[in-house]
Order: sequence, then structure tokens, then C-alpha cells
Amino acid sequence: MKIDHIFIFSPNKGQEVDELLKFGLSEGSGRTHAGIGTINRRIFFDNFYLEILWVHNPEEAKTAQSVGILERSNFKDTHYSPFGLCLADTENRKNLFQNAIHFQPDFLPEGKYIDIITNERMPWIFKFPSTGRKPKAEEPIHHKVGLKKLTKVTFNLKAKEFTNLLATIENDSIINFVKSTRDMLILKFDYGLQGKSKTFECLNLEIHY
Repeated sequence: MKIDHIFIFSPNKGQEVDELLKFGLSEGSGRTHAGIGTINRRIFFDNFYLEILWVHNPEEAKTAQSVGILERSNFKDTHYSPFGLCLADTENRKNLFQNAIHFQPDFLPEGKYIDIITNERMPWIFKFPSTGRKPKAEEPIHHKVGLKKLTKVTFNLKAKEFTNLLATIENDSIINFVKSTRDMLILKFDYGLQGKSKTFECLNLEIHY
């Protein structure tokens, strides 16, 4: 199962990315999501990108009430998961999203939707339509710390029980879901060949490489 990108909601307007840059990562382009009140900073790798996301316009974010943008962005108070997992739009993903919410934000062309499976304790699981988005080749993917390819993803989740959906994703991917006392995203790059790790408490993120 191919990952397009993973997001983490920021409680500090994306300032946490500065810690990632000090670690040795290179920042790519960011964007504002018109109509849903969010903005991001992004870091690109060989096979996916990491998005740090926050709400900059709460009034716009209210228009996305059906998918819980505000609730997820205020995860410290609401106890929603701060994570989102975007899977690549491929033919074999259609069954996975057959009961998803079809959400059309202003930044997508008419008739194009984001398919979203949302559960407050789980990551937002979603896919974009094929819209000819900016090619990865135009983004910086070379990092001083040497990270290249994402090879394993583990979501530690405070959920009381897991859905059949998560088991389906696990069976067909490098993605794992683990019950935990706290929400934590663990990303392993390049099979951990360097034997090192770094924790970013401000983002509930661990990087192994």
C-alpha cells in the first residue's frame, strides 16, 4: 500500500518544523488550503512527504465540520488523533474507501473529491483524486542527515479498540497500528541502517534511521 503523505497537526503554527530543520532535514514548499482554513509546511523524501498542518482561519475551518478539522487541530483538548494518513490513489484502494466521506474543498477542481475515513481516535485516512499535483522532482529531497526512503510507519494510538479497516491496511503495507498510552508517530527510514533515532516531543514524532 503506497503512502502519498502523512500529516501531523501542529499546536504551535508549524514552528516545530524548525526543529526538524536543525536535525538536518530540508524544507520544501508549503501551501494554504483555501476554504478549510489550514496551512502547512512540508518535507519531502524519495517516496512520500511529511506535512505539518495547522488551522490559520478558524471560521473557514468551521465549514469542514463534517470531517472534523477544528476538532482534530485542537487534539490536546478534544483527544482526537493529530495524525493523517494519505494513501496513493490507485485502483486497488477503491474498495477500502467505498464507505468514505466524499469531501470537496475549495482548492480542488469542481467534481474532484477527497475520500476520507474519519474516526476521532484514529488517524484521518484519506486519498486525493489524481489532479496533476506538483511533481516531487521540483521539491528538495536531499537531507544532510541522510534520510531517503520511508520503510516503516507505526502509529501508536490511544484508541480503545481498532477497526477492521486498520487491520486491512496493515495486511497490505508497511504501516502498523499499536495500542498505546499516548499518540506517537514512528517513522523508520532506509530500514534503520544508521542505527540512530531522534524524538521530537513537540510533534509526537520519532524518527529511526
